[in-house]
Amino acid sequence: MNTKSQTGNRRRRSIILCAALVVCALAGMATAQRPSRKPQYTGPRVSEAPKNVNDYSGKFTFARARFELPMSGRWGMFLGDGGYPWSHDYPVAGKHLMKIMSELSKVDVSLDVDEPVFSFDDPDIFKYPFIYLCEVGFMDLNDNEIKGLREYCLRGGFVLVDDFRTEYEMVRLRYNFQRAFPEFQMKRLDMSHPIFNCFFSIKSLDIPPMYGPYAPEFWGLEDEHGRLFAVIDYNYDMSDYWQWSDNPFRPIEETNDSYKFGVNYIVYALTH
Repeated sequence: MNTKSQTGNRRRRSIILCAALVVCALAGMATAQRPSRKPQYTGPRVSEAPKNVNDYSGKFTFARARFELPMSGRWGMFLGDGGYPWSHDYPVAGKHLMKIMSELSKVDVSLDVDEPVFSFDDPDIFKYPFIYLCEVGFMDLNDNEIKGLREYCLRGGFVLVDDFRTEYEMVRLRYNFQRAFPEFQMKRLDMSHPIFNCFFSIKSLDIPPMYGPYAPEFWGLEDEHGRLFAVIDYNYDMSDYWQWSDNPFRPIEETNDSYKFGVNYIVYALTH
């Protein structure tokens, strides 16, 4: 190869290297200008989830429901964001809500403990009057879980269904609830329901969407005596506000509103 060709090759390599450096620099600038994303939490392993916390203390404890998942290995073994769908926002959301309850009410609550986690066929679930259930679009309860869900609610338990959206996920929830409560029908709640005025007077259910174009709706299931035993936050993710209330990820006004709903749900559950 002659000197002229060698010089030309070196020049081409230099141009390619400079171009690559420019592309990397532009990519770095684009990344730096991107809005911040939701912080990620990697929780403990599923086997480390607490159970039977304060069983006999008499304190109110925020508990969580779990369910089996098809191809569950794809979510790994961890609880919290990035883990199993039913564990999203664990355990920070529950801790923050319990802190608010302790400051605003005389309810004696368990503080600084992670939520105990139960399947609906676990008899220990009856020790907890209130249980949180999320991401129900992934839920397909077996016969024993359906039986346990029915008994839990009709014996006085209260279920908060949260963090799900789209018609498909609502269909999945209806399917499971109709299996457990064939004699009762889900109904959409409006401002006249006592749950929205039992502690805080919530002024409106017309609240801003959290994700995409999905307008939040509030649904419920009542027994033959008119007692609401399940409240359903459709197209909404209330616990996300609770989880990040100490982080500027969500607007403070919307975070405060989500706490009002959460406090009302618990007060209603404990008094009805």
